[in-house]
Amino acid sequence: MTRWPTAPRTAELSAAPHPQNGSAPAAAPAPLPRHVAVIMDGNGRWAAQRGLRPTDGHRAGTENIRTAIEAFAERGVRYLTLFAFSTENWRRPRPEVRGLMRILSSTIDREVQPLHEAGVQLRYIGRLDALSEHLRRKIDDAVARTSQNTRMTVCVAFNYGGRTELVDAVRRIAEDGIAPEQINEELINRYLYTGDIPDPDLIIRTGGDQRVSNFLIWQAAYAEYVFSPTWWPDFGAEDVDAALEAYARRCRNFGGRNGAAADNGR
Repeated sequence: MTRWPTAPRTAELSAAPHPQNGSAPAAAPAPLPRHVAVIMDGNGRWAAQRGLRPTDGHRAGTENIRTAIEAFAERGVRYLTLFAFSTENWRRPRPEVRGLMRILSSTIDREVQPLHEAGVQLRYIGRLDALSEHLRRKIDDAVARTSQNTRMTVCVAFNYGGRTELVDAVRRIAEDGIAPEQINEELINRYLYTGDIPDPDLIIRTGGDQRVSNFLIWQAAYAEYVFSPTWWPDFGAEDVDAALEAYARRCRNFGGRNGAAADNGR
């Protein structure tokens, strides 16, 4: 794995010269999203274009995750959520689903230790109960092993659906016997899978389609979206920079006006 710098880059997309001898002052740093979420789409079309099987595309996409994590970390992004498998993806052909489970298992074996050494904390969001006991144990071990890391938090959304997440939150609220008058947005936030993680500032969807696909539908209330035409296996550092630059040009008012908006961090 490529060695990462000892500290993330400052929150600037392009560096300006430091003012010296009366030169013009440096431009203000471009805003950098604290939390980026990615809908990793286009693996199947990438494979079809090359005459390969869908599982070959998923394998290529999985191998690109390391590149993406490194690129976002080097640019100072602190939280990265990757949409790997949705609750609706079980409808795909059985051989493809079995292949995805094998790929997840082998990826955990191959990548967890290098990510741990790089200071990445791994999280899992989604329903674990539909996965095999062997795979659940691997996920639990990966989360536990990296739980004290602080450089970057990477959340893997696997067997995840936004509506399912809300249903699970409501069920847990009911199970805890919370009175209706005590329920507010802050409380619901705490019961989501992402309860202690800030809402995404930027959501990127690769592969050219322009839809949200039931992904972080509560948390994305004020997120900026960037839709990239690049298929996920080919999504590299230049695509990361293009998405961050698009984000930097947005004016985020959160319902206010002219920069009077409040911070959206929870």
